[in-house]
Amino acid sequence: MSGEARRRRLRALVRRAGISATQAGDLAIVERAFVHDSHARERNGASNERLEFLGDSVLGFLAAAWLYETFPDDDEGLLTVRKARIVNDAELARTARRLRFAEVLELGTGMRNAGGEDNPTILAGAFEAFVAALAISYGLETARLFVETQHIVPLDHRAAGLLDPKTRLQHHAQEHLGGTPVYRDANVGTLQAPMFASEVEVNGAALGTGTGPSKRSAQQAAAQAALAALELSGA
Repeated sequence: MSGEARRRRLRALVRRAGISATQAGDLAIVERAFVHDSHARERNGASNERLEFLGDSVLGFLAAAWLYETFPDDDEGLLTVRKARIVNDAELARTARRLRFAEVLELGTGMRNAGGEDNPTILAGAFEAFVAALAISYGLETARLFVETQHIVPLDHRAAGLLDPKTRLQHHAQEHLGGTPVYRDANVGTLQAPMFASEVEVNGAALGTGTGPSKRSAQQAAAQAALAALELSGA
């Protein structure tokens, strides 16, 4: 994407947070939020890692504050579970994809060739960095509006949706199948683009497979596939 086209997309993202074109001003910090370390190293420039560090804390605070106000009857334990779902990489990456972050990500040549623009960890990091950039450039209230309207509110906050796929599969398998899920993992990626594959079995029967940039994410994907297969079969 050309420089001007990229800036148009960045301005569109800033408008999602309620900032008008006349208010947007200098987009330098916002631009940096999308510069991955692989690109920065190639150009000897600054990456989004410091912004990601700050954004992680800002996002955690905003999520905790929203949950505190929205679920006044939840105890600390349940609030913690809810918060973990809001800030986990898979959910952040899902929102980043919906907002077309891949179009403005700046990646190193090798990372881009390896499909880094759809890497959940990279997308989640860019989301956190963008939240920090909003807070620095336009204030915490702007960051709050963006996080709540574009990420938190669209999530499914029903109690049934709080448990991750592995936990739900384990409960289902023990209650209805009389067994415990077993995961078989394999490293199928490269050093530059980590990728793992996982297959989950219960009582020796393969139920689902999945892939992801970490063993945990691959196992979660396999568990989700297994739950979908069990739902179809009525098991």
